[in-house]
Amino acid sequence: MEVQNNDLEQLYADTFRGIEVGSILQGKVVSRKADSIVVDIGYKSEGFVPIDEFTQEELSDLDTGAEIEVLVAGMKDSEGTITLSKRRALIIKSQQKIQDAYKEGSLVDGKIIEKTKGGFFVDISGVRAFLPGSQYDVKPVKTSDDLIGKTGKFKILKLNNKLNNIIVSRRVIIEEEKKQKKDEVLSVLKEGELVKGRVKNITDYGVFIDIGEVDGLLHISDISWGRINHPSEVFSVGEELEVLVLKFDKDSEKVTFGYKQKKSDPWLNVEEKYPEGKTIEGKVVSFTDYGAFIELEEGVEGLVHVTELDWNPKPKHPSKYIESGDLVDAIVLKVDQKERRISLGVKQLKPKPWEVVAEKYSVGQKVSGKVRTITDFGIFVEVPENVDALVHISDISWTKHIKHPSEVFKRGQKLEALVLSLEPDKERMSLGIKQMEPDPWLNDIPEKLKIGEEVKCKVLRISEHGMFVEIDEWVEGLIYASEIVKQESEYKEGDTITAWIIRMDLEQRKIGLSMINKPQD
Repeated sequence: MEVQNNDLEQLYADTFRGIEVGSILQGKVVSRKADSIVVDIGYKSEGFVPIDEFTQEELSDLDTGAEIEVLVAGMKDSEGTITLSKRRALIIKSQQKIQDAYKEGSLVDGKIIEKTKGGFFVDISGVRAFLPGSQYDVKPVKTSDDLIGKTGKFKILKLNNKLNNIIVSRRVIIEEEKKQKKDEVLSVLKEGELVKGRVKNITDYGVFIDIGEVDGLLHISDISWGRINHPSEVFSVGEELEVLVLKFDKDSEKVTFGYKQKKSDPWLNVEEKYPEGKTIEGKVVSFTDYGAFIELEEGVEGLVHVTELDWNPKPKHPSKYIESGDLVDAIVLKVDQKERRISLGVKQLKPKPWEVVAEKYSVGQKVSGKVRTITDFGIFVEVPENVDALVHISDISWTKHIKHPSEVFKRGQKLEALVLSLEPDKERMSLGIKQMEPDPWLNDIPEKLKIGEEVKCKVLRISEHGMFVEIDEWVEGLIYASEIVKQESEYKEGDTITAWIIRMDLEQRKIGLSMINKPQD
């Protein structure tokens, strides 16, 4: 019996000597005390882990029999008790893991726990590492406070022997992933194939497409077979689309995309689809000073020149006739497939103004209009059918000598006149204003003015032949130079004088006056 006891004591002694301070062992939870967790590490006595090394969450999940890793922190031979540390075991294991990861270039899991000057502190299984702000992402970080609590993979850039200066990066992982993805895309990229991408940026000259860490340009000229003013009319940033690889240079990694090439060129058969003389319907898409562009189908536009919009000989700006977005009917005038041009006409679908005038007006009919142009020889009056009719200077007044029509009329002035002559085939129409009233030389003037009668006159103008005057604010007459009392230079326009009528020539429509000689009865 004594031998047996001695053997047992020797066994315990050997076992106890196998435990060394600093060893990391696997243990099982035996029980929980107020200040510690009792752990069976497979030796003659149990160990104790301070309870403050556990979080509340860990304690709530810690059941009897649960396995945990611990470090032998201390032991008392006399009492046979062992002090254990879960925290130190974790740190040593983490440090070893970090060293291995650094040597192998592998990644570690970490959690951003604190913001500091120039970056953040990252917890890697209980070990603190420094993450510079520039090493978080390939893009600048806008709101660093939002990163606290974020978990992820990190790569160790630097560490010292004491493991108290560890620098990690998330950015190099992203860059490596991007490079790998880029290499994969470039290795299979071929001209002529369709690829999916995302609109990364839009400029005046085109759109940059990201097809997976590889950017290429979709030039504005390759977006549509038609004409567009800006790429933003078709695409928006972030939009996903399918494009065709037009050109790929492996050395420079430059890629050019096409979008319109996914469809056949609509101009290849325009001559068959839009023969000259065909009436088509199109949508007004844009204006210039010289005309309006009409979309016939996607990628095919025709031009209605400003002179083909209306029969008016002096056309206005195209926007005065039609509006952007309008659906209009037009006739195909000319097709140039090589130059990608289609000429259209709108006025050809309307009756010619002179044809309307021929049906609507006749000689002697009264018309209304407004003065469009004033010349030395008369005025041109625009009638409602947008044609100009001439009022000759001689047809303005029966009784007044008009030196220039601008003395009587202004541009835009409305008036009425009679049709004197009409020649639609020659696009001519003559009007008369004085003909709106009876000719006073036939009745009124012979009845109201007699030879020998003294009349009140107003000087209108002075010439070498004498003074032209207005008689009784009605009709003009001439005081002969030889019949003036004073020198002509002593009179001026607007003076009021009296004179006698000494001559009446109704056929020539002239009245002669004298300030000196009164005719005898």
